[in-house]
Amino acid sequence: MAQKYKIGDVARILGISADLIRYYEEKGVVAPEKDPDNRYRYFDTWDINYLIDCLWYKHFGFGIEQVAHMVTEYTYPRLLESLEDKTEELRDNIRRQELLLERIEKYRQRLADTRARVGQCELRRNVPFYYYINRRNSEYDIDTETRDITRAWLKYMPFTRRYFEVTERSMTQGEDDYVWGFSVGQKYVSEFSIDVSPPVAMMPEQMCVHSAFKSAGQDRFSARKLDFLVDYAREQGLTPTRGAFGNLACSVVEDGEQCGYFEVWLPVDN
Repeated sequence: MAQKYKIGDVARILGISADLIRYYEEKGVVAPEKDPDNRYRYFDTWDINYLIDCLWYKHFGFGIEQVAHMVTEYTYPRLLESLEDKTEELRDNIRRQELLLERIEKYRQRLADTRARVGQCELRRNVPFYYYINRRNSEYDIDTETRDITRAWLKYMPFTRRYFEVTERSMTQGEDDYVWGFSVGQKYVSEFSIDVSPPVAMMPEQMCVHSAFKSAGQDRFSARKLDFLVDYAREQGLTPTRGAFGNLACSVVEDGEQCGYFEVWLPVDN
C-alpha cells in the first residue's frame, strides 16, 4: 500500500506552508484523499510531485496563480511561450537593476561633489536633458495633461529628478519667481521610451556658470540665493542668456533644521 502523508507532513517535507498546499488544492493541482470520519487530508507521492513542480516554476519568479495553471493546463507550446515571456521579463529586470546600480553610484558621488561645491563657481557646459514644469512658486498645475505626465514620470524615479528654474527677471531684476518640475537625461529617455512630446522640452548643451547652493528651512527657497551666480558671471565679463536651472540634490537635517542642497546652472554668453 502506497504511503500517505498528512498536510503537516507534506509541509515539513517541502518546507512550505499548509496554506500554500491548501491553495494548490483549491486550484486543482493536488487532490488528496479525505478521511470521511475526521476530514483529514492524505497526500500521496503523486501529489507531492505536483507540488514540487509548482515550486520549480515558482522559483523562476512565476506567481502562484500562474504556476497552478502551468502545472494543470499548459501544453508544451504554451509552456515554452511562458518561459520565453519570463526570460524577457528577467532580462528587463536585470537591465533595470544594472541601471539602478549605476544610478545610485553616480548619485552618491554627485552628493559628495554638490556639498563641496556650495558657493563655488566654475564655467562648464551642461549635458542636454528633457524637462517639464508642473508648479509655479507654490502652485501646482492640476491640468489633466500635466497631471498625467507627472504620474508617468514619478514611475521612472530615480531616473527622473526634481527640476527647478528661476526666471531671468528674477535673476537680474530682483524678483522672486521660480518654477518646479522634473528632468530626465537623454539616456533614460531611450532606455524607457519616455514620451518627450510637448509640453516636455529639451534643454540644449550650453556654456554655464555651474555651482551649488543650500537652502535651510521650510519655504525658504528663493531666487536671491542665486545672486552669487550673476555676480560671478559679471566678474568674468559674461552675460546671462536666460534664467538659472538645476536640480534638488537631496534634503537632509542639519542643526535640527531641514535643508536642501541644489545643483544649479546659469547659461551665459561673452
